[in-house]
Amino acid sequence: MRHSIQVTRSSMPEFEEYVEEIKELWESHWLTNMGSKHKKLESKLKEYLKVPNVTLFVNGHLALECAIASMNLTGEVITTPFTFASTTHAIVRNGLTPVFCDINPETYTIDTTKLESLITEKTSAIIPVHVYGNVCDVDKIEEVAKKYNLKVIYDAAHAFGVTVNGKGIGTYGDASMFSFHATKVFNTIEGGAITYNNSELTKVLNEVKNFGITGPETVEYIGGNAKMNEFQAAMGICNLRNVDNDIQKRKIIFERYRERLKDIKGIKFVQCQEGVKSNYSYLPVLFDGFKMDRNEVMEKLASENIYTRKYFYPLVNNFECYKNRYHCSETPVAEYVANRILTFPLYSDLSVEDVDRICDIIINE
Repeated sequence: MRHSIQVTRSSMPEFEEYVEEIKELWESHWLTNMGSKHKKLESKLKEYLKVPNVTLFVNGHLALECAIASMNLTGEVITTPFTFASTTHAIVRNGLTPVFCDINPETYTIDTTKLESLITEKTSAIIPVHVYGNVCDVDKIEEVAKKYNLKVIYDAAHAFGVTVNGKGIGTYGDASMFSFHATKVFNTIEGGAITYNNSELTKVLNEVKNFGITGPETVEYIGGNAKMNEFQAAMGICNLRNVDNDIQKRKIIFERYRERLKDIKGIKFVQCQEGVKSNYSYLPVLFDGFKMDRNEVMEKLASENIYTRKYFYPLVNNFECYKNRYHCSETPVAEYVANRILTFPLYSDLSVEDVDRICDIIINE
């Protein structure tokens, strides 16, 4: 049997590079609590992401939870059901009520034409998602937020390094959350960050992620433990040196898929966005009118030891834990896409030959 192809594969530095980066930890014994590696990575990420402020976290989910907690939100938060569980769970775990807005059928991001109809006197924020690295309509979201005095926190888990007309995606809204999970374009094994423009948030975020401790004998917030450790930060420092090269490799793979499959009836790709520099984080393919449906394609590839992912499926508003409160029929575009979308294998060391193997199976079936 030919070798298996997973849907993703973590980028890692050379072993010797990582060993060299962590060597000083054996001398300092400073393994966590925002040490030298942590500070070094924060500084380098500010520059790379083109943002004024970065606060690191142990993972993206707790980063989002802490960002929400830092803004003292109440009542309802408008978001999208076409996302990973983390987005909605972070809202609910902060004692807030998610209100689901449908998605744009072209970008799969939140449909800004439907935002205002969902705003009530209870609405305090919007949490949109840059899906697959596709950028939300940031200008319209800002316009609506200002009109109704709402906070905006972007889930930018997929959007590391993405820019809009040269501007870092993490500069939009009141804050943006990035995930540095092992499966992402850039990883710190596990990890995440919040980027933001208001430097006053730095103190609050650092305290909320450290049990609410504000001094040697004072605890002013009901915080948690969400600090990134030094080994994670060291992995991030190493991976950041190589991320541009990885993105370039991803671009080659991404474009090969599109070249091979773009003219196949029933297969739809997301269109490139004008002015947006992509990170080629995912390769979502919509099957609509193809000779096989999405599930059949997935099963056919799996029979050849090639693994894809129904990402995102099911919709969050169809999860068991939310089923009695919401229904996916309320967001019909998101439901339509979720039932037809499949993300294909895409990672920096995937070979063009493997992409051709995948495409040949689909074309020749």
